[in-house]
Amino acid sequence: MGSFKLGGMTFGSLFKKPETLLYPVQTKEPYACQKGHVLNNVEECILCGMCQRVCPCNCIVVDKKIRRWVIDPFSCVQCGSCVRACPTKCLSMQPQCTPAGDAKYSIDLDVPDKKAAKQEQA
Repeated sequence: MGSFKLGGMTFGSLFKKPETLLYPVQTKEPYACQKGHVLNNVEECILCGMCQRVCPCNCIVVDKKIRRWVIDPFSCVQCGSCVRACPTKCLSMQPQCTPAGDAKYSIDLDVPDKKAAKQEQA
């Protein structure tokens, strides 16, 4: 009985679309709930430091004096606690994974000062 079942599965797979992909040529769409990397919308960031305080692996550094937000993507465990803790919702978790590299790097973002920009316009 088992051989008929196995034969049926084998015969049926001849007429189905293959389950595998040709990886370098074809890529799979990431799932909507997949956690890949943290993205910061610097125009909305107020440098409150909540993301730095709640990060379990200390990969986020917020420096208010020089208005800089830094993340080490290789130390990040993609838990999403920084995204949930952000009061302005400027952080988001993107489904695309961090691209592979031959050297470690950090993402440094300079946050513009909204008050200084308004004073210059006036």
